Amino acid sequence: MTLIWAALACALAVPIAAAAASPLLAWRDPIYIAAGFAGIVAMSLMLLQPLLMGRYLPGIPVRRYRQIHRGIGGILVASLVIHVAGLWITSPPDVIDALLFDSPTPFSTWGVIAMWAVFITGFLAMLRKPLRIRPGTWRIVHTALAAVIVVGSVVHAMQIEGTMETVSKSVLCALILIATVKVITDLRVWTILNRRAG
Repeated sequence: MTLIWAALACALAVPIAAAAASPLLAWRDPIYIAAGFAGIVAMSLMLLQPLLMGRYLPGIPVRRYRQIHRGIGGILVASLVIHVAGLWITSPPDVIDALLFDSPTPFSTWGVIAMWAVFITGFLAMLRKPLRIRPGTWRIVHTALAAVIVVGSVVHAMQIEGTMETVSKSVLCALILIATVKVITDLRVWTILNRRAG
């Protein structure tokens, strides 16, 4: 159990620490740096979400998994807001181009797609009970949005040549993809789709 948590801590902390040591930070203003690190923190925390949904982390009571998952989800939304707001303050035209899918940089498009998927997920999570969304429907919708978030975020991160160190970033992205595929496979969401199609 200790080794699992140590490995997870390294996977989360190493990309952040490597980015903090980047020489590129010397050329950035504080708001831009804060915006960038908000994105990096969100990317690191994203690894926790599939691990929590699949209940793969040892030592956590079963009833706490969903609570922690929702809490991390809230932090991800907040981090994303800080990320986008900071970029807006430093360069409004670039953010407008990205939001309008008119940016010359492909990574912006993937980032915006992932951003909207995160916001939609958070919005639906808050209104799940008032809207009376059934558990099976929620699982399908949440899984589909999670896949969009993960793919969009991973492509977004991998295409950016910035403060994140290449190797640690690649390892983090690979772990996020692997964990997401595993939890989707284990939860067998397609069985719900097949039952509804039948």
